[in-house]
Amino acid sequence: MPKIERALISVSDKTDIIPFAEVLSRAGVEIISTGGTASVLREAGLTVQDLSEYTGFPEMLDGRVKTLHPKVHGGLLYLRENDEHAVTAAEHGIRPIDLVVVNLYPFEQTVAKLDVTLEDAIENIDIGGPSMLRSAAKNHQSVTVVVDPADYGRVADQVSEHGETTPELRRELAVKVYSRTSAYDGAIAQHLANVYEQEQPSEELPGKLVIRADKAQDLRYGENPHQRAALYGRFGEFYKQLHGKALSYNNILDLTAAAGLIVEFDADLPTLAILKHTNACGLGQADTLADAWAKAYATDRQAPFGGIIACNTTLDLATAEAISEIFTEVIVAPEFDADALELLQQKKNLRLARLQLNPANTVPWDVRSVGAESFLVQERDLRKTSAVDLEIVTERHPGEDELKAMLFGWHAVKHVKSNAIVYAARDRTLGVGAGQMSRVDASRIAVWKAGEAGLDLNGSVVCSDAFFPFADGLITAAEAGATAAIQPGGSRRDDEVIAAANERGMAMAFTGGRHFRH
Repeated sequence: MPKIERALISVSDKTDIIPFAEVLSRAGVEIISTGGTASVLREAGLTVQDLSEYTGFPEMLDGRVKTLHPKVHGGLLYLRENDEHAVTAAEHGIRPIDLVVVNLYPFEQTVAKLDVTLEDAIENIDIGGPSMLRSAAKNHQSVTVVVDPADYGRVADQVSEHGETTPELRRELAVKVYSRTSAYDGAIAQHLANVYEQEQPSEELPGKLVIRADKAQDLRYGENPHQRAALYGRFGEFYKQLHGKALSYNNILDLTAAAGLIVEFDADLPTLAILKHTNACGLGQADTLADAWAKAYATDRQAPFGGIIACNTTLDLATAEAISEIFTEVIVAPEFDADALELLQQKKNLRLARLQLNPANTVPWDVRSVGAESFLVQERDLRKTSAVDLEIVTERHPGEDELKAMLFGWHAVKHVKSNAIVYAARDRTLGVGAGQMSRVDASRIAVWKAGEAGLDLNGSVVCSDAFFPFADGLITAAEAGATAAIQPGGSRRDDEVIAAANERGMAMAFTGGRHFRH
């Protein structure tokens, strides 16, 4: 292959582009560039030719049309060893472009923002970038194409030493291009489908399930040491690890479960959750985060050992001091005060992660592998329940504290494996029973856990993720001291359950929707 003589550089992410371009310049490579990229390179003292000067055609339509030109795509696509192609290129003044360095408009990052508009999303759909990448990758026999700044070093080394790149590297980079553009197009399709689905709801799930994700990191192992594992996708955009050894497979499962729970609560009232094996085992809310921690921890002082802690507001020093008294695997928060971070970083086995983007604002589907090369797809359980959604079905209506406890506990029980029972007060969990085959057993475990913690269930609210199929579950809760209950309703024996509640003077609300979690 002839040496690389001409490069076209047009990047949204300017990371490391200057040192890379400096290597190309020292190797005698002519650099063509566009807009902001050209300005950055010139400010660094590099000689750059504007693309509009190269093509003889100005950028137009607010920059929407600049690289879609025969001198660009002809220079990328023509087959160097084909005499007819070479004649045609010369006849039209098309010179070869040997190296393309392009990364795309940040569409995925844009649509992950809470306040993103459709206009913002569409403006961040890159057209020219993917077109150049695909043209260059198609002709990778002659053209080197770089879509990821992580590959600048290898390309720079080969250009510096040989003036060209190896066929093996060009093939690898071409494959990477098509993987990236495929994922990019998939993200666009998914977002637009979500937006237009909201405008005109459809009962249809996607006709095709396309899963494209780059490997983010290899993991030491999976759930158990004999299972290989890796992490794929955009995890790093949502969670930034600030301290500690690499997250494990189980850490990631627990961390994402914890984040999914804590974002249910607005940051105007400090809330803290403790999870173990993806189950909420303690949840507290107070005027200070330290007090919220105390309430959550009081629910169960055994399960939090080696657990995951999530909070909905900045983690301060007082809370960090309290948490540091027990062994914790991961703490996730939207931010950490500097002194809290300094204290917690003294624990080498503790991982700290910043919650950077709301995980509830991603694609609306949950995907689960069920083996046999098959997948289950469902809508994510993002349903929120407020007081106006409740149907009070008993003679006695809940008091103010009971109503608040109902809603607080309902948020918690949603994040406990079914069969799930939670006993709650207005600002804390009191007892949690998770993952039992019988709802009565789940209730008994929750009562037992509350007893072990020395917590009084008198005046509490019992929360059930699905309906009570018989009155016995409710009776067990009443005997434990619960004065109110919240459940979906919908059992054939609802009348019996309501009657049992009335006989015991309990207030009960139906939500009309369950929260099974398998």
